Amino acid sequence: MDTYYVYTPAEKRERARHFRKGFRQALADCVDPKTENALARIDRRAAERGALEMQALITQQADARQALASAKAAERAAARTDRPAAKQARKNAEDLVRRAEAAVVKADRKRQ
Repeated sequence: MDTYYVYTPAEKRERARHFRKGFRQALADCVDPKTENALARIDRRAAERGALEMQALITQQADARQALASAKAAERAAARTDRPAAKQARKNAEDLVRRAEAAVVKADRKRQ
């Protein structure tokens, strides 16, 4: 699957409880549809939350890249006296891009 799930702590507990209940029911070969529906409902909410979070991370990454491009242009166009400040602004923008890209990669690894 290519879905990024973000569970709240309460959802993790509830999902684990329903999973254990479903496992016991499966061993007895009498799975209750309510248990399956509860798991599906929790997974649906977590997938929606994950999609929103992933989109926000991608937007943040794009904004960071745009800020870096602006900082590079400002550094190139800066007067000699303003160049050290522009260079520091570019380095800060590069750090921001690195952190944003790392967050996207980390979230992408968590996809199931």
